[in-house]
Amino acid sequence: MKLIQKLSERIEDEIHDSKCYAKWAVKEKADHRNLAEVLYAISLDEMKHAMSLHDATATVIEEYRREYGDIPETMKAVYDYLHERQIEKAKEAKEYQEMYRES
Repeated sequence: MKLIQKLSERIEDEIHDSKCYAKWAVKEKADHRNLAEVLYAISLDEMKHAMSLHDATATVIEEYRREYGDIPETMKAVYDYLHERQIEKAKEAKEYQEMYRES
């Protein structure tokens, strides 16, 4: 299903952006505290966007199941693979967010 693929791509983009902003916030915190706070806040917002898209994806899958039954195995395999990858990438972003909070 193209919609799930598109949603997954956007989730990955949001997670990537979250990590980039968090990493940048850590780098700028010592010299530009106000900027770092803005970057950190953007990082948190990007992660919220990713979670919202994730929830929307789960809803799309549930709607599909109600209307057509189980999703095809190939679609499920792709979704599961992408979801695991997203979990790992989100974990990396959260590690930078934690670094920011601790420094």
